[in-house]
Amino acid sequence: MTDDSAAAPPSLAPLSPAPLTPATERASFKIWAYDKLRYNDTDRQGHVNNAVFATFCETGRVGFLYNQQLALAAPGCEFVVVRLVIDFRAELFYPARIDIGTRVLKIGRTSFTVDQGIFRDEVCAATAETVCVQMHSETRRAHALSPRMLDWLKERLGS
Repeated sequence: MTDDSAAAPPSLAPLSPAPLTPATERASFKIWAYDKLRYNDTDRQGHVNNAVFATFCETGRVGFLYNQQLALAAPGCEFVVVRLVIDFRAELFYPARIDIGTRVLKIGRTSFTVDQGIFRDEVCAATAETVCVQMHSETRRAHALSPRMLDWLKERLGS
């Protein structure tokens, strides 16, 4: 027998975050960059080489991380990639334009995680998850994200 009176009312129960739209859907992203497929991106199979997908992810990250007007990195700091996982979902062929969607998944004290989708039209060719750390340029050690950066990331969390 249990005492139901001791349980928290449903209105006080912790809320779980709404599930994210899958990264394979364009609607998952509000931050966009684009890139152009080049002939030299292809390999002997005739499709875009897997290594080039990491460059596409970089294009998407750099678009917002290194915007001079935003100045998101703390003074004397820069962002470095410490983890990159890419899931290949469809082949890409030259010539084409691709779109790279980026959203913030997690925020830590010195790091954050972004989720990315690489699309040709409506087809998701790859998804990626990247962990970036803010590193102090002199000490080469992780450095706390600035309040400005934390606020900026929080505004984009999950979008």
